[in-house]
Amino acid sequence: MVSWDGHIVPFIVTVLIWFVATGLVAWADNRDAKTFPKSILIGGVCGISGLLVILMASQSVSVLAVYFAFICALMVWGWHEASSTVIHHEVVLALTALLLISLSWNAPNQISATVFVLMFAMRLSSKINIFVGVPNSSLEMLPPHLEYLKTYFGRNRMTWLLGASILAITAVALWFGSLALQAPVGSPEMVGASRLTTLCLLGALEHIFLALPFRDGMLWGWALRGRMHEAQARASARTIPTKLVDSND
Repeated sequence: MVSWDGHIVPFIVTVLIWFVATGLVAWADNRDAKTFPKSILIGGVCGISGLLVILMASQSVSVLAVYFAFICALMVWGWHEASSTVIHHEVVLALTALLLISLSWNAPNQISATVFVLMFAMRLSSKINIFVGVPNSSLEMLPPHLEYLKTYFGRNRMTWLLGASILAITAVALWFGSLALQAPVGSPEMVGASRLTTLCLLGALEHIFLALPFRDGMLWGWALRGRMHEAQARASARTIPTKLVDSND
């Protein structure tokens, strides 16, 4: 039986957090370079605060603690998005995942470590797929200072790896979904499993976006508005000389 508090509300809240958090990270990454130190400072404060809250929430099995643990895991994840060196970024993410696993090893609430490991695994999956090649390498959310990463992207094509990745993530989502349906109604276990199910479904959706002609700006245009205006201005600047030459001819 589907529960409003145990299934639907966690689903809605997780989708909203995913949408807003992704947009905020894209907005911060695409701002002027002089704002990066401030963004890193704010991200650092949020990340450290998130770790402290995770330590406290891991000792509680209440529904509220599950919500706090989930949100703080995303805060720690968002902190890492301030890094611009890819290999160092991945190493630190792996170390953070190990840290969260060790902190919650014997704790009653392990939602933070599970969320972080899931996001790390889905991130690696998407990066490997893009490196191998996907039909749609959406580049709208890639900040200008990281455009060199395009040189590592594979050619546009559909591969068995992308299909297998979507199926694998969907299978994990179904497993968490079964746990959510079997858990006692309104229990922290139900809320936690519902949020993990939603997270996996969003990860599968992002992989599906790699296979479809989908533009990130359709969802996060509000976060990329400044960059889009700059791109339009540069495009207009390039067309003006051409028009002048045509008129002189």
